[in-house]
Amino acid sequence: MAKKKTLTEEQLIKTYMDYVLEHDKQPKTVYAFAKHYNFEEQKFYSFFGSFQALESHIFKVFFDNTLSLLHESENYQSFGAREKLLSFYFTFFENLTANRSFVLFALTKHENKLKNLKCLSKLRQVFKEYISGLEIETIETKQEKIDKFQQQSLQESAWLQLLVTLKFWMDDSSPAFEKTDVFIEKAVNTSFDFLDTAPLKSLMDLGKFLFKEKV
Repeated sequence: MAKKKTLTEEQLIKTYMDYVLEHDKQPKTVYAFAKHYNFEEQKFYSFFGSFQALESHIFKVFFDNTLSLLHESENYQSFGAREKLLSFYFTFFENLTANRSFVLFALTKHENKLKNLKCLSKLRQVFKEYISGLEIETIETKQEKIDKFQQQSLQESAWLQLLVTLKFWMDDSSPAFEKTDVFIEKAVNTSFDFLDTAPLKSLMDLGKFLFKEKV
């Protein structure tokens, strides 16, 4: 009887990705998957509780790899929020493109589109944390609840924009996905232009001045 394999988390991820791309479906059970690749079923559960949890982690790995590449660049650290987010988008979608077949499988395997989005749960969490860390400027109201709501709205709208970009990339058939690159640049720049607080601050300062003059 052949000796059972020992697997690292990285090897398990690669093995799973290879399986679904070769068979165009998930394994029927963890037991069948482990038997197919000759490793102990318990080894799978030492890393992940289900195939869905594994897929969700894979998208987080794409995110983590993106940040690792960005932090290797000296220029990235000196960028403002807009440039950092643009760099993130371009690098992240390069990672997705390198794994396009798996990404398309994971996000289209169920007829229910909302069910497909479950594998993005970890990505959503870390991406929102990333957006928060960019410290994108908003109008400060000195009202804790309002300022907190602004930050939450900013994170949710940024996540929605990422989902829209992901759908655009999935449907993109242009060479080297050049249309997606154009879409990213226009979408990110438009969102930052919309968030530009300078005109609003000037208007608020004018209002304060007029109020004081009237008083």
